[in-house]
Amino acid sequence: MTRRAGRGGAGRGGAGRGRQGGQGLSFRAMKNKVKGAAIGATVGVGVALFGVPAGVCVLGFKATGIAAGSLAAKMMSAAAIANNGAVAAGSTVAVLQSIGAGGFSLGAKIGLMSTLGPLGAVAGSRLFNWKKTSGDKPK
Repeated sequence: MTRRAGRGGAGRGGAGRGRQGGQGLSFRAMKNKVKGAAIGATVGVGVALFGVPAGVCVLGFKATGIAAGSLAAKMMSAAAIANNGAVAAGSTVAVLQSIGAGGFSLGAKIGLMSTLGPLGAVAGSRLFNWKKTSGDKPK
């Protein structure tokens, strides 16, 4: 019997091969994780496309301007006081008003979707861990 170099005698199922510590998932559990990841990714993309602009609008940054008496009006007042009567270009208030007036640019939409989609998928795969049979135990 000869040993191959670099194998270290680990044999079959050694370190880095197959299941680690008996943490393998059944087909049903894996299917549930994939389903949860798909749901989470869909929610993440939905938040990026619809939730964030709706939230900006709720704050008071509207297409017609900043709504009187809203949180946006208070933010604009504080920014104007801090800058001697002007709102600085590129400030939070200016960016939010730009989003409220015209929505996100295509690049911003792609960036948000490429960030929130995978984050939603990870969260969904961890949160949606349905127990189907006695053999599938949620973590």
